[in-house]
Amino acid sequence: MRGCFLAWRDGVDIVLLGKAAVMGIVEGLTEFLPISSTGHLILAGSLLGMHDDKAKVFDIAIQSGAMLAVILVYWQRLRDTVTGLASSAQARAFVINVAIAFAPAVLLGLLLGKAIKAHLFNAPVVAASFVLGGLIILWAERRPASRAHIHSVDAMTPWDALKVGLAQCVAMIPGTSRSGATIIGGMLFGLSRAAATEFSFYLAIPTLMGAGAYSLYKERALLSAADWPVFAVGGVVSFVCAYACVRWLLRYIATHTFVPFAWYRIAFGIVVLATAWGGWVEWAE
Repeated sequence: MRGCFLAWRDGVDIVLLGKAAVMGIVEGLTEFLPISSTGHLILAGSLLGMHDDKAKVFDIAIQSGAMLAVILVYWQRLRDTVTGLASSAQARAFVINVAIAFAPAVLLGLLLGKAIKAHLFNAPVVAASFVLGGLIILWAERRPASRAHIHSVDAMTPWDALKVGLAQCVAMIPGTSRSGATIIGGMLFGLSRAAATEFSFYLAIPTLMGAGAYSLYKERALLSAADWPVFAVGGVVSFVCAYACVRWLLRYIATHTFVPFAWYRIAFGIVVLATAWGGWVEWAE
């Protein structure tokens, strides 16, 4: 559906609201799981007819709703960190580590963002990323748990943070998954499953906030005041679903591995190829 957002010019479109809600559900449920929200949003957007330029901005903007869910879940820790910056070495070290981990993706995004979008947003790359990511998760989960020597975010050094930040850069390849790259990367670098997951959540705050703000600013000419309802619906639904997902994931990793997500990724990679081969979904930019 070309120019789907233009429907707002003629008044509130309930169908479009429903589509925005569905996209919010997809974003909220996939952003923090190691299964790639980008791949799922491309598939859902194509099936719903939400794949014009404004819809791409929408996809990035509703990540802010997911980011707010993390802030709510970790509100006490974040509040204590901000209020303790002047007096707590631990708070300062935490902020420095998040900043260090955030920096590589920013630099690489500025340098290679356009090239990546031009050459890597296609079905073979997305499918390969899903399958390869699944295999890496299977491999990581087969390693002895005793190899994990960092069991708390506060035990991380700047070098540990940099390694996780470099892992996050891999997520610029569509289909990789930002959370998957940071969580599994952290585990491979010696973090426990719980510590890697928690740090991935913290790192998501500046990453998603920065991506959303940059996209809205860069594509501001595409937007108008009439667009706010669909963005609001998508953002709110994304927030609710992400909050539930984060709370569930924290309980899940206490007693489970990421192996089921690995097999899901492999299966979804096959789905990507099938939809592209059948012409049902346009995966290229």
